[in-house]
Amino acid sequence: MGLSRRAKRDATQAAAIATKKANKVRKDKERARRDARMLETVRAGSLPYTPEVMSWLSAKLSKPSTKITPDDVAGLTS
Repeated sequence: MGLSRRAKRDATQAAAIATKKANKVRKDKERARRDARMLETVRAGSLPYTPEVMSWLSAKLSKPSTKITPDDVAGLTS
């Protein structure tokens, strides 16, 4: 006899939860590395930055990249 549908579903959900927990740890570490890398790039250069940096700044400042000013960047780096 095989597993019932409910038992299969429970096993699948348990595996999904375990995978999600493992991925969260990896993603948190990667986000921290990316933040450090981007912040270093911002400190080393000046506007306009590369699209990757502008996208990161836009997310951090909750502002469209076209509206980012040097004062906004200075506030983030200080």
